Amino acid sequence: MGTAESTTALTVHQVSKSFHTAGRTVPALRDVSFLVRPGIVTGLVGPDAAGKTTLMRLAAGLLEADSGSIGVLGLDAAHQSLQVQSLIGYMPQRFGLYEDLTVQENFDLYADLQGVPHSERTAHFRDLMHMAGLAPFTGRLAGQLSGGMKQKLGLACALVRKPALLLLDEPTVGVDPLSRRELWDIVYRLVREQGTSVLLSTAYLDEAERCDDVILLHDGKLLAQGAPAELRATMRGRSYQVTAVGAGKRALQSYLARAPGVLDALIQGEHVRVVMQDEEPPDFAAMLPQFSGVAAQPVPPRFEDCFVALLKGRSEQVQAALPAPVTGPARQMDDAAPVIEVNQLQRRFGNFYAVNNISFAVQRGEVFGLLGANGAGKSTTFRMLCGLLPASGGSLRVAGADLRHAAAAARARIGYMSQKFSLYGNLSVAENLRFFSSVYGLTGARAQQRMAWALQEFELHEMADLVSSDLSLGYKQRLALACALMHEPEIIFLDEPTSGVDPLARREFWARINALAAQGVTVMVTTHFMEEAEYCDRIAILAAGEILTLGTPARIKEQARTAQLPEPSMEDAFVALVRAHEQWEAA
Repeated sequence: MGTAESTTALTVHQVSKSFHTAGRTVPALRDVSFLVRPGIVTGLVGPDAAGKTTLMRLAAGLLEADSGSIGVLGLDAAHQSLQVQSLIGYMPQRFGLYEDLTVQENFDLYADLQGVPHSERTAHFRDLMHMAGLAPFTGRLAGQLSGGMKQKLGLACALVRKPALLLLDEPTVGVDPLSRRELWDIVYRLVREQGTSVLLSTAYLDEAERCDDVILLHDGKLLAQGAPAELRATMRGRSYQVTAVGAGKRALQSYLARAPGVLDALIQGEHVRVVMQDEEPPDFAAMLPQFSGVAAQPVPPRFEDCFVALLKGRSEQVQAALPAPVTGPARQMDDAAPVIEVNQLQRRFGNFYAVNNISFAVQRGEVFGLLGANGAGKSTTFRMLCGLLPASGGSLRVAGADLRHAAAAARARIGYMSQKFSLYGNLSVAENLRFFSSVYGLTGARAQQRMAWALQEFELHEMADLVSSDLSLGYKQRLALACALMHEPEIIFLDEPTSGVDPLARREFWARINALAAQGVTVMVTTHFMEEAEYCDRIAILAAGEILTLGTPARIKEQARTAQLPEPSMEDAFVALVRAHEQWEAA
């Protein structure tokens, strides 16, 4: 490993790395080996805590492995770290933008830090500004950019010195689908025009489809490596789209998820997408005797099918018992008073309208999705509906209470689960449950009854005394949902509830949410996972504080149907709507 010439961009050989914290040893990587070919985009794919960030830091020469070796462009990352760092670009998750400096000043600072000659800057900066869409904003403070624009500025700053290898650690985390597509356009332009080698980590499995090669990590172990098409091919002949006459999609999905031979069952629009364990054509009518008019047709496999199959084949963790199957016909919108009523709602910050005259209503037992690009106003709307932020105008009623005058009464009837789960990391599982019981006004026998319910329902008994910060992300998610349900709320608000968890934990979570909705609990959710929008009965898509469209997933996808795109995905529909709105605004 003595020269910068190499037939691989990155070589990882039997690498293990552990961290020592609070008297415990936590393995991050376990005997991992793989190669990254030059001149392509390689995806490092896996949920949070899979080991992606540790691998990135090792490759950047910022950490040393406990055992094994890493070669970067022919150099030893551990012993030639300064040389490695002079050849690569590295964008960590929390990219260090200077928010009190302008876009141009951030570029200049990073060019100074990386020793880029002044003679090379003007033309290169102009290209980067154009590529990242930042040319109109060079004088704007970085802190005043949207989340997506900050990510693009961070990526552009990592490119001020035309690196041979670019390491991107979850560059699309927390950004909307349109911003994600724009970031991918930048990455592939680099590969196409400059021959840059890219290693990009992500928890979004649909992004793996955009990579030339994929490395699958889970729990610090390598599960598989290969081109997405090769990994998809291992699942060929096992995927179907299933419907039943008069059956609710949640009821159909919950029964299929438990049927013998079924590997996976996901709601997709008004259908259920089923993946079988083997290629033998199933008899779905015999499998579902409680339903009439069962119909199925084959559909192409997806990359996520392969990941789920690998996880279920190797998982050492016992999955929690799923809630009882959802029963009954499809839920109909009734004429009863809505559980959530929003009319001409506004929220101003100075002269800026974050939310501008939006109106909608949500019925009991409905799953309602609030989607939007970064800065669209969905988080502000969410906070007002939860009683965490006062409205500037309009009216909003939640669970029969006027939030502008009786916020406390409404909050007592809702549950809230935030993206970061709002748990107290220094408290045990049982102590968190006890604390949230008291916050929601539960005392005595009632509090003990609900704690016992939570420990049993979410299979948390064995970890009741564990400090919650030590739990895996999947178990943190279970505990956070249990805490939000302690007082049996009529409405539950879910803010990015599955961000970073693995596909199995995400499926378990939505099985529980579907069961709650079937029991009459109203669910309101924000998410950047467009496939999760398919679980919603209706969706509102926001842009610039206004509702662009409101309707069922099927209706919204229909709006994006064209001759060139006869079967649009929810992401296709989202991007088309937001882009059309941006063009209309610019006209």
